[in-house]
Amino acid sequence: MIRTFLSGIKSNLIYVVIASLVVGLAFGQIAASETKQLLQGLVVPILFLMIYPMMINIDLREILNVRGHLRPVGLSLVVNFGVAPLVAVVLARSFFGGNVNYAVGLYFVALIPTSGMTAAWTGLADGDLESALVAMAVNLLAAVAVLPPYLSVLMPGSVAFEPTALYRQLAQVIVAPMIAGNLTRRLLLRWYGPEGFKRLKPTFGGLSSFGVMLIVFVAMAMRSTSILADPVASAGTIVPLVAFYAVILAIAAGLGRLFLDTARSVALVYATSMRNLSIAVAIVVAPGFPPAEAVLPIALAYVVQPPLGAVYMHYRRDVVGAGRSIREAAAELV
Repeated sequence: MIRTFLSGIKSNLIYVVIASLVVGLAFGQIAASETKQLLQGLVVPILFLMIYPMMINIDLREILNVRGHLRPVGLSLVVNFGVAPLVAVVLARSFFGGNVNYAVGLYFVALIPTSGMTAAWTGLADGDLESALVAMAVNLLAAVAVLPPYLSVLMPGSVAFEPTALYRQLAQVIVAPMIAGNLTRRLLLRWYGPEGFKRLKPTFGGLSSFGVMLIVFVAMAMRSTSILADPVASAGTIVPLVAFYAVILAIAAGLGRLFLDTARSVALVYATSMRNLSIAVAIVVAPGFPPAEAVLPIALAYVVQPPLGAVYMHYRRDVVGAGRSIREAAAELV
């Protein structure tokens, strides 16, 4: 029963996040300050519930295979840590000139690439799964290293920002769960074998999704007053998010077409267009990070990212794979 419940949350995460966002904003309007303080105390355990199971599903040993995938992994690093931050800066200055907190949220979306869905979508789109797995591991470790120096440059002067404090947060939110998750993964593989572990993986993903549901609710409830102070500006944050994802996907697809074979091109697209929103939320909501309103663009990115992955998957599989044009596929839908 519990496994079915967790599986249902994972399968319908986009709707779960929207519901958590709306309910959290509404609850925050009526919750007393004591209740919000209680919610603040729940943040750390919820973050662990969200990040630790996700880390169990990540195999960091894939980094050892990087030599065989230098070109797609190298291109993913260029897009994720060269192109994506520049695109985020341009969009933030264009859309968030009056709200630096939302700009910070977009920076976190841009700077923490690859999620578990990178591998899932790559497999569904008939891409090179091994390239995707290697890119996931390499990009995640790279994000831990480059996030503080990048944010030191990108953060506006009006936002109090300490790189050393962020390093401590990264250690608590990412590194510690990563080590614990890797050790747990090895123990489970030893006890249950590869097939048994494979059966357990959906449960870990469901637990992480349950954590996402809770943390979005808590974050929205705690910041409901400031977010709803200007509801038009808050709702407008989805526009630059859509633009960001569209630009990154187009650039990655173009680079893949120029430098990679078809299967690795698909892996590159998903290793760059799928962002690790769970870790982004975890860092922004963790105690001590100043602009907690930055969580709103990240939460809305949950609404944008899954449909993007699905659309590109169907394009690769049902249009390109079937030898049809986009016009033919669109006509068939109509």
